[in-house]
Amino acid sequence: MTDILFSSWGGAVVDNRGKPEAERAPLPNLNLPPEFDREKKVRAFIGWDGIAIRDPEVNIIDLIRAYMEAVQKESCGKCTPCRVGTRVMSSILNRIAGGQGRAEDLEQLKYLGEMILTSSKCNLGQTGPKPVLHALDYFKAQFSEVIQSKKNITREAYKVKVTAPCESACPSHLPITRYVELIKEGRFTESLAAIREATCLAGVLGRVCIRPCEDNCRRQNVDECISIKWLKRFAADYELDKRREPGVTRVPTRPEKVAIIGAGPAGLTCAYYLGLKGYPVTIFERLGEPGGMAAVGIPDYRLPRDIVRYETSLVERMGAEIRYNTQVGKDITLSQIFEQGYKAIFIGVGAHTNTPMGVEGEDKGYKGFIPGVYYLLEINLGRDPYPEGKRVVVVGGGNVAIDCVRSSFRIGKADVNLVYRRTKKEMPADRVEIHDAEEEGVKFHYLCNPVRIIEKDGKVTGMECIRMELGEPDESGRRRPVPIKGSEFFIEADIVIPAIGQALDLSFLEEKDGVKTTKRSTVAVQEGTFQTNREGIFSGGDCVIGPDVLVRAGGHGKRAADKIDAYLQGKELKESEDERLETLIEKIKVYSKDEKIGHPGGQKRAMLELLPPDSRKWIFDEVEKGFSIPVALKEAERCLRCVRVGLLAV
Repeated sequence: MTDILFSSWGGAVVDNRGKPEAERAPLPNLNLPPEFDREKKVRAFIGWDGIAIRDPEVNIIDLIRAYMEAVQKESCGKCTPCRVGTRVMSSILNRIAGGQGRAEDLEQLKYLGEMILTSSKCNLGQTGPKPVLHALDYFKAQFSEVIQSKKNITREAYKVKVTAPCESACPSHLPITRYVELIKEGRFTESLAAIREATCLAGVLGRVCIRPCEDNCRRQNVDECISIKWLKRFAADYELDKRREPGVTRVPTRPEKVAIIGAGPAGLTCAYYLGLKGYPVTIFERLGEPGGMAAVGIPDYRLPRDIVRYETSLVERMGAEIRYNTQVGKDITLSQIFEQGYKAIFIGVGAHTNTPMGVEGEDKGYKGFIPGVYYLLEINLGRDPYPEGKRVVVVGGGNVAIDCVRSSFRIGKADVNLVYRRTKKEMPADRVEIHDAEEEGVKFHYLCNPVRIIEKDGKVTGMECIRMELGEPDESGRRRPVPIKGSEFFIEADIVIPAIGQALDLSFLEEKDGVKTTKRSTVAVQEGTFQTNREGIFSGGDCVIGPDVLVRAGGHGKRAADKIDAYLQGKELKESEDERLETLIEKIKVYSKDEKIGHPGGQKRAMLELLPPDSRKWIFDEVEKGFSIPVALKEAERCLRCVRVGLLAV
């Protein structure tokens, strides 16, 4: 990128001011998009790691002034250097920009900036003044000229985004630093209220989220990441344990009715935030339980049904009605929904069918061959899918596969095996779940792949497998498993469960509905708006992106609620400014595993207490026990509060 006039990002100074374009040095370490949207170009960006300027007309003094004001607003006020220092710096910069600067101001700004960087307790203060110091070093002449001339700088409007590495990684962009800080202060009810600004499923996510936030936690550069997910669960459990009434209830105030297809994470979340906006919502759910795959695809030992039902009741408190055992396409069609006076529809169905393995015998209807999603559904509805079978083989390496093997013990199976074609290192399942399955006695067969299903008299008796070795990386970045000739072997089994992936069933969409689908058999939507090609029909979650994680489905549901609201009010449908800022921040990156952090380490993350393996493997009681108050307070104290302030000139 050679269109940058100046950058100090990451400490690598690129100064192209006054140089012809052919001689300009490229920007090595900042992926700054050229455009903010179709109408606005990115003129400059300033944030936690420096300055980047494209447009020579950008006024550096006003840019720094506005940035420092934004930083000061985010100061938590718990340490004097940041609380007082940022306020004084902001005041000085405002005075300079207002034509009342003094000669000594620049030295004072430099002193204050360095003092805040080295003395602040949290990362906001430890990074916030950095671009100000860069500006004083490389734009001193501009500052001096404004001070001497007493020039009053024209103030511009900028776009500000406050984030953190953990929050940027979260698909639902939960306010993590805020809710952790509130737990640290003992304000548990307020912490849950902050979480519910972004999700109505705090208790669900606090148990089964794959926690990408923790992969982006800077604390792991010191010792271990913060237990962000379990702190979320703590806040949700505190409300239940104390029998506190949720503070928010809504009665619909708007006339436009909205229909939602599916009471899974996407549908429930969409309904909750539409309810907050005053819309009357009806959810059409095929099953007799709420929660979608979260309820019937995740066993009770991981996610108790009562938690799903409780958080569904929060959606109902928003005025939503749920019509259970109502299958769209069979009991009612999309056209009939519109005929009943609904002004918008959100399709939020999950991936409830299995991906075929492509092995001999899987399509023969053998007794004992049971797809993983169906196996878990039956178990979660209180039924053993095949009581006479006691020896189980599950094929797959994801969380569904792990749920299948662990659930098998809990319905009385004696011998439980998992076959995976790569190594343990490449398994996509949650590390904690793999460890717990090992403790419970699941036999793992790595670098193995199924070849055919063995049967006798129409009943499964085993599975032929072949051993694999890892070859070159595939499109996922993982090394491709390659069969080893002549290495075939057999595993005896009464039940074979394929769990290599999930698929969508969109057969409820009739041709006359006019809703387009993609080559991947997902619902086609306009980028950033969640609207399909048919006006008034929106979609999100698994049915748009394919089988994915619960936290992303919920994020889709919340953003879709905003788009439906805009549509019903006759506003233009487009990505919000905040969504575009999130995308820009994700490209810039707010976290590096290589960053050296000068903070004393040695504090292990708090872990949940578990039921002992020998007793838990036979029952569906919740395995993990939540944090006590003292443990939650201590864990929240480990947070470095890595708040990042970014300011954009367009």
